[in-house]
Amino acid sequence: MRHFDFSPLYRSTVGFDRLFTMLDSLGQPGEAQTYPPYNIERTGENAYRITMAVAGFDESELSIEAREHTLTVKGEKAEEKGDESQFLHRGIAKRAFERRFQLADHVEIKSASLKNGLLHIDLTREIPEAAKPRRIEISSVASQPKQIEAQTL
Repeated sequence: MRHFDFSPLYRSTVGFDRLFTMLDSLGQPGEAQTYPPYNIERTGENAYRITMAVAGFDESELSIEAREHTLTVKGEKAEEKGDESQFLHRGIAKRAFERRFQLADHVEIKSASLKNGLLHIDLTREIPEAAKPRRIEISSVASQPKQIEAQTL
């Protein structure tokens, strides 16, 4: 038994729905994707890059979409008409793919480029000032000495 039911936790928590959905999807082995291969690298303190090997795909055959903390990269190869070639070995995949990446809060896609069969997607994390930690100074106030007993008249 490798499946956990998180539905009771949905009733008792507020704001963690996405977390439980992600945990629930981890236990589903049928959705493991292996194509296309990719790298995720940190290029700066708040900068990241996803590099995908998409050999044989053109810019017009790829689409990148960002929606609600999910980055989706799709590739659909156009059918080649009139190609009468007979392959003895076909090692370059022509299959369509869809790869999804879960993005953290405040991560934005800055640019995407295709060079030498590699798709580079540059991401940055921009935390707004309101969400950044701030230091609160503790001030000492000169106070009157505390009276322990009431004064007698």
